[in-house]
Amino acid sequence: MRILKIQTLRGPNYWSIRRHKLIVMRLDLETLAESPSNEIPGFYEGLVEALPSLEGHYCSPGCRGGFLMRVKEGTMIGHIVEHVALELQELAGMHVGFGRTRETATPGIYQVVIEYQNEEAGRYAGRAAVRLCQSIVDRGRYPKAELEQDIQDLKDFTRDASLGPSTEAIVKEAEKRGIPWMSLEARFLIQLGYGVNQKRMQATMTDNTSILGVELACDKEATKRILAAAGAPVPRGTVINFLDDLEQAIEYVGGYPIVLKPVDGNHGRGITIDIRTWEEAEAGYEAARQVSRSIIVERYYVGRDHRVLVVNGKVVAVAERVPAHVIGNGRSTISELIEETNLDPNRGEGHDNVLTKIELDRTSYQLLERQGYTLNSVPPKGTLCYLRATANLSTGGSAVDRTDEIHPENLWLAQRVVKIIGLDIAGLDIVTTDIGRPLREVDGVIVEVNAAPGFRMHVAPSVGIPRNVAGAVMDMLFPNEQSNQIPILSITGTNGKTTTTRLLAHIYKQTGKVVGYTTTDGTYIGDYLVEAGDNTGPQSAHVILQDPTVEVAVLETARGGILRSGLGFEAANVGVVLNVAADHLGIGDIETIEQLANLKSVVAEAVFPDGYAVLNADDRRVAAMSEKTKANIAYFTMNPDSELVRKHIQKGGVAAVYESGYLSIVKGDWTHRIERAENIPLTMGGRAPFMIANALAASLAAFVQNVTIEQIRAGLKTFRASVSQTPGRMNLFNLGNYHALVDYAHNAASYEAVGSFVRNWTTGQRIGVIGGPGDRRDEDFVTLGKLAAQIFDYIIIKEDDDTRGRLRGSAAQLIIQGITQVKPDSRYESILDETQAINKALDMAPDNSLVVILPESVTRAIKLIKLRGLAKEETHQQNTGTTAIDSQNGIAPSSVVNTLL
Repeated sequence: MRILKIQTLRGPNYWSIRRHKLIVMRLDLETLAESPSNEIPGFYEGLVEALPSLEGHYCSPGCRGGFLMRVKEGTMIGHIVEHVALELQELAGMHVGFGRTRETATPGIYQVVIEYQNEEAGRYAGRAAVRLCQSIVDRGRYPKAELEQDIQDLKDFTRDASLGPSTEAIVKEAEKRGIPWMSLEARFLIQLGYGVNQKRMQATMTDNTSILGVELACDKEATKRILAAAGAPVPRGTVINFLDDLEQAIEYVGGYPIVLKPVDGNHGRGITIDIRTWEEAEAGYEAARQVSRSIIVERYYVGRDHRVLVVNGKVVAVAERVPAHVIGNGRSTISELIEETNLDPNRGEGHDNVLTKIELDRTSYQLLERQGYTLNSVPPKGTLCYLRATANLSTGGSAVDRTDEIHPENLWLAQRVVKIIGLDIAGLDIVTTDIGRPLREVDGVIVEVNAAPGFRMHVAPSVGIPRNVAGAVMDMLFPNEQSNQIPILSITGTNGKTTTTRLLAHIYKQTGKVVGYTTTDGTYIGDYLVEAGDNTGPQSAHVILQDPTVEVAVLETARGGILRSGLGFEAANVGVVLNVAADHLGIGDIETIEQLANLKSVVAEAVFPDGYAVLNADDRRVAAMSEKTKANIAYFTMNPDSELVRKHIQKGGVAAVYESGYLSIVKGDWTHRIERAENIPLTMGGRAPFMIANALAASLAAFVQNVTIEQIRAGLKTFRASVSQTPGRMNLFNLGNYHALVDYAHNAASYEAVGSFVRNWTTGQRIGVIGGPGDRRDEDFVTLGKLAAQIFDYIIIKEDDDTRGRLRGSAAQLIIQGITQVKPDSRYESILDETQAINKALDMAPDNSLVVILPESVTRAIKLIKLRGLAKEETHQQNTGTTAIDSQNGIAPSSVVNTLL
């Protein structure tokens, strides 16, 4: 077997709208293409020996063991690889269950789709599954050591990519509330929400966290002075910078026992507590000096260590932190008890698990000695043996929830202290013998105030009730159901995507909002280009959605991005599907128009239930997408007598209709007439039907988002098919004695669309400079030739600079074949170089003619035209006077409704 390609999907996709995290592996079975599993000697036995847990896979029989039944009866290896890849992830602790395997149009080549939790682990699992199956085919077995290594590697991938327990809790709470999130590129930042409504977090610091509060909390001595001045109970202590000052500092705090800790330490690093001798003090000083130049010397207070978590001024959780320890059983040594304790699956390295494995340091041996033990001692049954003086979870400690036990006065004090320091999220370390009594009664003290406190002890305490502290954070960031998203409008189709996207963004600008939009020629925010290029995939969408100034996102969504990575967002408010026609077939394993329609339907399906799928009622494949989406449906049509639209309106639906020369919105008993087509520059004086359809789609998408008719009308009347607003989309130039038209038509549907305008040009000769991308099928080029013969009086066939692997001249010959099949006496010539072909057409153009250029490079074509010196863009806006519509709301009498009904 051979893996040809592995892709990672991260959003709604061709395979699943709901399952966003998928690996797609293109697998060539090679010599196994004709060998089902039952014909491979020993394969079933070897697979069961390696992975007996596959017994739990149901598969198509629908019962436990169903998959292994399929293997025994005979199934293709691609299908087995899918199940093995899922099971390897399960064995590594990642719960996944979705998979698909489909043979492509090329016999023996399969697409294997598997769910993942961690991207690297998912890709690794796919490769490991192929290795495992190939090994069983070749040797009848997969060595146990190799399987164990695979599972350990998968665990390592997951650990290395872990968000950490605090961030993980926040992300899970966001997902539960339907708040989108994404990791940003720097400093472990995550973004919650989109655009102008986003919030950012780093661990448990938010973009509202005061830098002054953080700086103060990080300076432990300054914190103590501020709190002492405010009357809060804090330990008596001082700061020293030299060992020579240590003895005097000990006397100042009242003698032993003392605590030594670095001024700016965290996670218990460099802290030594309950110091009782000068030798211990010297060792503690050296440990603290490894972390900080300045050392805090404090009186040691007897009591239990508590962490009080305050979010947005309110105590949301309290945990008692118990230092790392073991409990004697009367048989095992302390060393053996530590080893046994660390076998707990809840314990891991660092902060990745609920608990951290116990590791010993110099203070551990001192503490053991103080308790009268060594590592070889056997503590009596039930005896608690402490291994760490500090209670940090990162050093192996555990947590007991005490949220319901804190005294009201202590609760008030904690909330007051956090206000004094100035933090929105803070963790107070309190030492007291009883958190249920006021600190002043039991000589309790506030030891520290921590910025960015860990959530692990609260969301997964060793004992007690887990607390949803992340919920309190979400309530603070998005109070009173404040919006966390911005309107997202996604546009797809075979043709017209870019024009419709730009027009819709222009219409939305009439509302005064900052619009971010992506197109095949660039990513824009407001009136400014952010990045030039074909930006119609998820990465470009993220640029818009991550920008904190964007209030509305209008995203052109092309097939390639959906196939490669999925959508760049969870769901849209509006999904527009313009049309589906033969284009890019045979690329990316999309072989038929039906498959292409299924791919583009992702945009219609990935819409919020209260949003709208805006569908072309005149395209049966697009109209059928209404059955797939859970969103509301809105249709647009060029046919005022459309039966589909008539029934839709009868049921209370909304539609955009081209009727009596008007673009109109039909809803209920009213027709909202927007504007006459001839007054809309984009429609070329009403002579470009496909542009009218694009305008209908954009108008309808804006209308269902509560953009007013007046704003839609203003957008339509001020948007032009110009180089500045729609480069390469019906750009018409006046060259004095003749005109030139530039359009990026490159498939049959777009040729027909341009042809609908060109056929209306009756004043002179129609000259076409035509071609197509080299990666299209042979029959596609023949079709382009046939269409060109029906549109143009004279044809110049050129080829793209990049032939995309096709032999130079072969595409032109196929186009000529199509031309001569339709019109044997056609006038044409072949000039493969695009620049030469364009110049020849412009040189030969007679008076009153129209030269239509369908280029590979729009920029180059426009530059060649402008070099002619006389070029002047035309928009063909015809002012035909006012129309009989209400100037206040654009509502006309219900004649269209009557026609439709």
